[in-house]
Amino acid sequence: MSIIITFIDCVITSFYLKQYRLYINKLRRRIIVDLSKKQSTFALLALAISAFAIGTTEFISVGLLPLIANDLQVSVTTAGLTVSLYALGVTFGAPILTSITSSMSRKHLLLWIMVIFIIGNSIAAFSTSIGMLLVARVISAFSHGIFMSIGSTIAADLVPENRRASAISIMFTGLTVATVTGVPLGTFIGQQFGWRMAFIIIVGIGIIAFIANSILVPSNLRKGTRTTFRNQFKLVTNGRLLLLFTITISGYGGTFVVFTYLSPILQEITGFKEGTVAAILLLYGIAIAIGNTVGGKLSNHNPIRALFYMFIVQAVILFFLMFTAPFKIAGLITIFLMGALAFMNVPGLQVYAVMLAERFVPSGVDVASAINIAAFNAGIALGSYLGGIITDSIGLIHTTWVGALMVLIAAFLAGWSTIFERKDQKASKLNRAVS
Repeated sequence: MSIIITFIDCVITSFYLKQYRLYINKLRRRIIVDLSKKQSTFALLALAISAFAIGTTEFISVGLLPLIANDLQVSVTTAGLTVSLYALGVTFGAPILTSITSSMSRKHLLLWIMVIFIIGNSIAAFSTSIGMLLVARVISAFSHGIFMSIGSTIAADLVPENRRASAISIMFTGLTVATVTGVPLGTFIGQQFGWRMAFIIIVGIGIIAFIANSILVPSNLRKGTRTTFRNQFKLVTNGRLLLLFTITISGYGGTFVVFTYLSPILQEITGFKEGTVAAILLLYGIAIAIGNTVGGKLSNHNPIRALFYMFIVQAVILFFLMFTAPFKIAGLITIFLMGALAFMNVPGLQVYAVMLAERFVPSGVDVASAINIAAFNAGIALGSYLGGIITDSIGLIHTTWVGALMVLIAAFLAGWSTIFERKDQKASKLNRAVS
């Protein structure tokens, strides 16, 4: 009898020990998962800080343009090259440098990006001539271009597949916050303490981002894949994709004919004091954030059709600004609407680039997205350059209708692309019916 009792005790003890081990293992796995989630969250936060720094430096010159022109004794148009050349640096630097660095460790590359960013903005902060400042802006632009190329990939690699979109959105929150708060705050600091102080603070944010990336971003990130020349050639020779890249340049760039010179317009034409400009840029940033969100929802189903109507409304608003700019309330309302429409087209243009690449060059989807990013910056460069020519020749106020005309070209091309899209859909339906 005692043997039976002992046997039963052993069985019960063994059962409870097994359950205990299962519980401990389950608890251990849960702790590991929780730690992994926390690590990825902190790593995404580091990327968001980097995005905030880079997003702030991209458009900081817009608010500081009159200050830079006065201090360096150059025209506003010449100072406007700080926007144009930065955009060109991103346009040409991103694809070339991303290709060259594709075999590097992602974390090491990320840290080098922030080092280049810090160097570029440090040179800008201590520039004593417009030439030195322009060189600094191009150096900063190189870091921007590579970051935009690899940032989304790193963010996606930090989390499971079902959380990738959320991870990328967290990283891009840094860019949104930069647009809404970073640029206006930088403008305010520049007005109070000099434009160089704004760049010094950006350098400080860059150092914080470098430290955060070095501590929080893991080292075991996968390396990038080298893009073949064949895929690149297919993309840039495909008529439909070329049409889209042209739409991006014209539609996105049209607003920058005006936006680059928004500070002098507000002061010289609308009559606002210098100190008020920062608050107006904050309002403009809020409008951009709203427009970007709305644009994403409108472009979910038929992006090219949505883009056609967006460009029409955007052109009308830019044209109306010519008449409302001299009046403070009417001018502010129009500028708010201009901000909302300026970035409303971004999600649709990016989604449509991916759609066309999947249809015509499936092996080059990532490259198509990168080239379209380059097209955005080419639009900024072209728009700001045209704005400078118009300002020098016929006056600031005329940047409005020239920008409207540029956006109208995009609307026409979007309408043309819509016709091609309908033909593709009919052909697809016919093929399905036959099969």
